[in-house]
Amino acid sequence: MIKAIAVALCLIATCGCRDSTTGPKAQKPNVILYVIDGAAADLMSVYGYARRTTRYLERLAAEGAVFENAYSNSSVTKASVPSFMTSLHCSVLGGLRSQSDPLPEQAVTMAERMRKAGYRTEVLTSNPYCGRISSLDRGVDILRDTEMGEVRPSSADLHREFWRLREADPAEPYWVHFQPTDVHQPWASADPFSGPFISPADRLILEQVLDRITRTRGLSFEESIGKSDIDVARFYQIAKKLYEESLAFQDREIGKLVERLKKRGEWDRTLFIVAADHSQVSAGLPYLAPEMPPWEAPLLASHKSRIPMIFVWPGKIPAGRRISQPVSMIDVLPTVLDLTGLPRAEVAQGQSLAPLLLGRTGWRPRPVVLDEFRFEGKYLFGSIEVIDGRWGASLRIDQRPDDKKGARDRRRPAPLLIFDVREDPHALRSLHEQRPDLVARYSKILGRLWKDHLALARKFTRTGAIPMRPEEIERLRSLGYLR
Repeated sequence: MIKAIAVALCLIATCGCRDSTTGPKAQKPNVILYVIDGAAADLMSVYGYARRTTRYLERLAAEGAVFENAYSNSSVTKASVPSFMTSLHCSVLGGLRSQSDPLPEQAVTMAERMRKAGYRTEVLTSNPYCGRISSLDRGVDILRDTEMGEVRPSSADLHREFWRLREADPAEPYWVHFQPTDVHQPWASADPFSGPFISPADRLILEQVLDRITRTRGLSFEESIGKSDIDVARFYQIAKKLYEESLAFQDREIGKLVERLKKRGEWDRTLFIVAADHSQVSAGLPYLAPEMPPWEAPLLASHKSRIPMIFVWPGKIPAGRRISQPVSMIDVLPTVLDLTGLPRAEVAQGQSLAPLLLGRTGWRPRPVVLDEFRFEGKYLFGSIEVIDGRWGASLRIDQRPDDKKGARDRRRPAPLLIFDVREDPHALRSLHEQRPDLVARYSKILGRLWKDHLALARKFTRTGAIPMRPEEIERLRSLGYLR
């Protein structure tokens, strides 16, 4: 059994399916990678949530394929986006050392690959981590992150910029990475989505709380709430409704974008992907339950990493498919290269989803790997985890002395925790004491996987941090990343 899983966890995953739907002489499709920053699949009606937060995505899903169990590979944008843009895990790329860590020079981004193949490349985002300060401007013809003259462009602003660029230069094929932050704290919405879920009185309360938290420098969002007199349960209920409003607004804007593509006749030659970089918690919306454990939730917890993933390509990807196999964002780059008929990445830790999307052979089931590491001075700390069918395993690696560890790290009951992700998707109850057999199994798997990540990381070297401009710092502060 262990041997079979080890094979499934083969580190250098290549795009096993090369029977792409596009031959060398076929017209390349336009590619739109639409990443909703902080979108939680758990709160989207396209994934069964009771409130109709994503009416248009429900319609869009009927035109393509929905992955029912998709995950981000890290829980924060700064780790997640470079990872899925290169199909390399956070630890392989060197971990997080500062707010402006560059990508290693040897790591090739999706934009670089697409431009080399003749695509015009654009990145339109309101999150600076998706642009220059993460080296994700490499291979990008047009970048709009902190240059649009507004403190925080909404998805509607980013779409207007896209259409302005299209009118100025309608060249095809194009590759566009959208990443708006409408559903990220402090949560943006507009009429008719401003008000149906939350009362004016509650909105005022929330705005006052967020203002107080924003002015609390040096503390995380959760720490700021914990040290205040805020009724956390009340805050969560109000914030959740505002999050849902902003999600409905975002959904409407995606619908308007797609309908305009259809009217222009571009939809039939467009591969359209909807996904997210992480789930609700890193978007500022905490997850609360009466039985919350005193330690920090693992990366694999649904409220940290379960995300939407929808692929639509008219006439190529069969419509109305719901795919249950667990997949992750690290698979997106190999999939885009495969579907567009481009050469596969020389080194990639994801695998192409094309066999699942097209109903062909070549898919190799394997666990989803999650990985997020930081440095505090010279000390490395973080987690490497897997979701393997029913089981989720989280291995904490922390080189910091005990007096340097945070309270939640010190309260973690064991380095390796085990969860039944089917019965306990939010990872509230570790089974490490009840299931020593699983602890032994996943200790070997994750230990071996960690060694493989470190070995691969030696192929990638980083230069110093990228200086940040004042507007980038202010944008990160407005999103709650800086205090």
